[in-house]
Amino acid sequence: MPETVRDDLTVGGWKSLVFEPFRTGVTIHWISRFEGERPGTALLKYEAGAAVPRHRHPGLETILVLDGSQSDEDGRYFAGTFVVNAPGSEHSVWSEDGCVVLIQWDRPVEILEE
Repeated sequence: MPETVRDDLTVGGWKSLVFEPFRTGVTIHWISRFEGERPGTALLKYEAGAAVPRHRHPGLETILVLDGSQSDEDGRYFAGTFVVNAPGSEHSVWSEDGCVVLIQWDRPVEILEE
């Protein structure tokens, strides 16, 4: 039996989930929180124009854009795009039109500038 199940995420199943504040304009629904060596997995929902400041990834980060688009310094990623950010990589993230992403971090990010 799986530890957790979230149904139909790629077709809007996230719309019925409860999100909590994460950063200004960004909310989070935790699927699994960091615990020991266990990675954190969550859904992030960005309002149009929301951003996360420049940060570093001490571990691997993977993102699947489920709705809308998310951008960083390397491009704009639309629904269906899978992004991998290597350990040690840095970027800032924003969404012009709002988005929902499924994200997994090996380790919590380090915010570099507010």
